Amino acid sequence: MLDRLKSFFGALPRRQGGSTVAADDDPHVAAAALMLSVIEADGLHGDAERARLRGALGLAYGLSGAALDEVVAAGEAAHREAVDVSFLTGALARTLDDAAKADFVGILWEIVHADGELHEVEDNTVWRIAELIGVTPHERMVQRRRVREKHGLPDAAWDD
Repeated sequence: MLDRLKSFFGALPRRQGGSTVAADDDPHVAAAALMLSVIEADGLHGDAERARLRGALGLAYGLSGAALDEVVAAGEAAHREAVDVSFLTGALARTLDDAAKADFVGILWEIVHADGELHEVEDNTVWRIAELIGVTPHERMVQRRRVREKHGLPDAAWDD
């Protein structure tokens, strides 16, 4: 997962200074907000999922402390302000190539798995994000299977 995170965030343009930019302009903030959308989709705000999000953002940007807090806070604000995930996907759809988009969907599946459970609403949220950023249904399922196999999840819990 760490290599995929580095690859995904490496494909994004560098974030400018310390400024907080709206999610529709800054793909880093949009990515954080979309990760939060997946985390909060099932109504449970688990520490494991939030830790995975912070770890992913910290590793990808080389951030820690206040700088990491800023990106997470900007993502949280964008997530709260967005009417739905379609508002948050534009920056990623415009910025990423197909491989990076698929990697991002894989990262979302990793976040879903962080609490060890798959809820239908999480599955639906990842599906909607994938569709909106231009990931094919086939590639979305490939990413889902990869995570399922990586973590040894039973097929019944992740029924394709």
